[in-house]
Amino acid sequence: MAPPIATRVAPSAVEALSFAIDVADGTRVSALLQAPRAPHALLVLAHGAGAGMTHPFLTGAASGLAARGVDAITFNFPYMERRAKAPDKAPRLEACYRALIATLTDRGWLADRRLVIGGKSMGGRMATMVAAAADAGTEPVAHPIAGVVALGYPLHPPGRPEQLRVAHFATLRTPLLVVQGTRDDFGSPDELAPHLAPLGARATIHPIDRGDHSFKVTGLPRGTQGAVLDGVLDTVSAWCRKLAGGG
Repeated sequence: MAPPIATRVAPSAVEALSFAIDVADGTRVSALLQAPRAPHALLVLAHGAGAGMTHPFLTGAASGLAARGVDAITFNFPYMERRAKAPDKAPRLEACYRALIATLTDRGWLADRRLVIGGKSMGGRMATMVAAAADAGTEPVAHPIAGVVALGYPLHPPGRPEQLRVAHFATLRTPLLVVQGTRDDFGSPDELAPHLAPLGARATIHPIDRGDHSFKVTGLPRGTQGAVLDGVLDTVSAWCRKLAGGG
């Protein structure tokens, strides 16, 4: 059964707030909170390797989620803040993610909210790694993670299916939603399924039929691609609301 479409709120009921995250190594990065006045959950969306928090996909996803009653936060990893081309190494990216969670906790924004972390491509992978380390007790976080959302999980580099990025799945216990295009060069839903099978009901794969890594669907009439993203956001918001007990 398809998840129910989440109730949307008027744009005038959504507030946006820019803030900064201080990472342990002295780096400061930018972040943006888009929050409805009656939120059901808080979802952090990290960006992919080649585009920062202002990329249209990420800003559209964040505003769309806020319009559906889910707090949405976007932020830059340190390399993107300093406009470097190559991403930082995974430990630094994870440290930045944990610093964001600490900032949200210190500001009191997670009181009475369930925290869901995630992101697009690399950002989603980093979220799964942060959650897996917290589940294993090796890298605690300042607030419990209720769920993880990966939008286009980069299972392997294109054309190199032997280079899997799944080792940390062994310690992941947090509920996980993966939205994956069936034509994704970084790994299809069928490729992902056996690696997520040990999670059982905690893992959900939502396939985008004929969708690529950016969820662009082949064969759609001109001007209808936006409906695909709407469907993705309906699925994500309904999943977050269920985690938060909002139905």
